[in-house]
Amino acid sequence: MVNDKTNHEPDFEMDGEFGDEQSFSELFESSIKELNVGDVVEGTIVQVNPDSVIVDVGYKSEGLIPLHEFADESGKANVKVGDRIDVLFEHRENENGLIGLSKEKADRQKVWNALEEGAVVEGRIVSRIKGGLSVDIGVSAFLPGSQVDLRPVRNLDKLLGDTFEFKIIKLNKRRGNIVLSRRVLLEEQRESLRTETLKTLEEGQVVEGVVKNLTDYGCFIDLGGIDGLLHITDMSWGRVNHPSDILAVGDKINVKVLKFDRDKERVSLGLKQVAPDPWTDVEAKHPVGARVSGKVVSLTDYGAFIELEEGVEGLIHVSEMSWTKRIKHPNKILNIGDEVESVVLALDIPNRRISLGLKQAESNPWDIIGEKFPIGTIIEGQVKNITDFGIFVGVDEGIDGLVHISDLSWTKRVKHPSELYKKGDIVKAVVLNIDRENERFSLGIKQLQEDPWHSIPERYAPGTILKGQVTSVTDFGIFLEIEEGIEGLIHVSEISKEKIDSPKTFAKVGEELEAVVLNVDTADRKIALSVKHLADRKEKAEVDAYLGAQKKATSNFGELLQGALGKKED
Repeated sequence: MVNDKTNHEPDFEMDGEFGDEQSFSELFESSIKELNVGDVVEGTIVQVNPDSVIVDVGYKSEGLIPLHEFADESGKANVKVGDRIDVLFEHRENENGLIGLSKEKADRQKVWNALEEGAVVEGRIVSRIKGGLSVDIGVSAFLPGSQVDLRPVRNLDKLLGDTFEFKIIKLNKRRGNIVLSRRVLLEEQRESLRTETLKTLEEGQVVEGVVKNLTDYGCFIDLGGIDGLLHITDMSWGRVNHPSDILAVGDKINVKVLKFDRDKERVSLGLKQVAPDPWTDVEAKHPVGARVSGKVVSLTDYGAFIELEEGVEGLIHVSEMSWTKRIKHPNKILNIGDEVESVVLALDIPNRRISLGLKQAESNPWDIIGEKFPIGTIIEGQVKNITDFGIFVGVDEGIDGLVHISDLSWTKRVKHPSELYKKGDIVKAVVLNIDRENERFSLGIKQLQEDPWHSIPERYAPGTILKGQVTSVTDFGIFLEIEEGIEGLIHVSEISKEKIDSPKTFAKVGEELEAVVLNVDTADRKIALSVKHLADRKEKAEVDAYLGAQKKATSNFGELLQGALGKKED
């Protein structure tokens, strides 16, 4: 406490009007200010302590104010002895002889005295509270969430610490309530801008605007009090999947006024129209047959879109991606972002279409496959695929040859190729045919060996008696395997001279039978056999054998006789 008032008390004259009869204490008491609780008075800082400040307001005692009431936004108190400040008188002397003063309440009182409904004030948003925000305008005020901006603000927290101008829309000094609005001021500004914009806005004009809102179909641009629609199709000459790919809320851009309905205040805008149309010189820059480079920007089931330059795209159809591979989906060989080289196949400038070919950038292997593998060449390859009608064998890079099921074996009855082969098997085959136009490569495996049916007529002439194993018994006859893969048929009529109920009563699968060859049909690959004529054939064979033996014996006898006569003559 400071009681020494030597340097701060008024300088009183002892003589004159008061004379010697008035004491010094009476003179001092008469000079002290009359203060009432709640008064705002000016004082002088007479002492600065580590946590407080002593202020003289001309009263008989000084007042003590906590140092934190002088702190700025950074928390630092910039005060010094001699500074003059306004303070609020809170109470008279306490037990320590100090009066109660407050700088904060004085500042707040001055602010309250200056406030009035409808006034525009500056404030800083300090915290998030229920229903809105708390704003410091010198005193605490409430900013409802609906009054923050022209449009609802989803994240109010991002405004904390920001300073704006606000309008006081409600004021109750008695209750200490203040309600602010920033939206009212923005609406007033917007209306003013709208009036000016409507005076100057014309179709074909290039104006600056601010991206206000994004949608799936475009975005709204604030042109100054009036919004214009920038449709997604007018954002770029190139592909735009979503407006957010190229624009963000708050961006400043130059746009062209495409259409303006002044009565309805509707504005259609274009961003791509600000720049030249790249399709005007596409034919000159990318003629048919030219090799071009570009980036994959989109993949679909039917092909890939390639960006040749900004605003110019071409399509590589899935059928134009490989000479040899059957591409089921473009993503099997391409990815978005890949740089590829292709060839321009066709141009449709009016419809803004370019047909590209990926495979045309490389030589067609079918052009030289015939020279590399002429007909009759024996190749060796891996079984790549097995189907009901044959097997596919890898011949060259990307080229598979088909061995049809009919070309697997000369003699075996193959129901399905999987009976003989599986994927991954290494096989040899003969080149049978190459159809370049239809890109078909025909192979044969059975052709690696001579057709056994070529010698069948000689080896199994009619009348030949042979043995074989029963492979099948049907209602119309019995099939007999006479050698591997070669079968003959004993028709039901050739089984026995006696009548039988069914061939199944005569023989069973696996049994061995003897039969005679009746006929050989090499065209249809059929051999007719007979058991019924077997005895006749055997008898004839015995007779032929006997006659042959007699003939031979007679011949030998003649030779002996001739030899004997010759000796006698000698």
